Amino acid sequence: MAASFPETAISTERLLLRPLAEDDAPGLATMMADELVLAWTDLPHPFTEAYAAELARTLAPAHRAAGRGIVFAVTEHLTQRLVGLVELRNTDWRLRSTEISYVTASWARGEGYAPEAVLGVSQWLFEDRDFLRLELRTAAGNTAAQQVAQKVGGISEGVLRSAWIVRGESGGSGEVVVESRSDLILWSLLPEDLDAPEPEPQRTGWHGDHRYVLRD
Repeated sequence: MAASFPETAISTERLLLRPLAEDDAPGLATMMADELVLAWTDLPHPFTEAYAAELARTLAPAHRAAGRGIVFAVTEHLTQRLVGLVELRNTDWRLRSTEISYVTASWARGEGYAPEAVLGVSQWLFEDRDFLRLELRTAAGNTAAQQVAQKVGGISEGVLRSAWIVRGESGGSGEVVVESRSDLILWSLLPEDLDAPEPEPQRTGWHGDHRYVLRD
């Protein structure tokens, strides 16, 4: 049997990363119907509620069980509102290495949710699952994703030339998708790249003691 991640949840200061549920489907479909999600990801287009329900019910559990990675719904502690999606994929169990991708809902951007989620997953991987390497790949034009990689302490290792497809809608109907090739920037995060924990007594309330800090 292939090695695989356990079905689990990860708690950070403001967020809960948990398995997808079928009732996430409406929120997922709304989140993915965004032009930036279309442009920078390889998610299906259109991303329908029916596909979102299938992802939660069948595709994500199969992805985890096969040892390829794991998918997390990212929600706010206070409101339980869905703010994003995080996926680990291309997992190499011999090298203890995996790749992370992330999507943030348009209304939640600019709040630091993506780096908080990535750091939460990184800490879980390195401290609880004994992983030794996490990779992030960002399209050359995706400056927001590059800022996330930098904020969590990622190290840029180089450029993968013409390694991605960038998508954009053509015309007012949104029915035609135009594709073009893009370079990818490869980032890595190792256990020693994470900041050492710092005590934050004013921020350790009912969510518990958080063991990482975000970089400015």
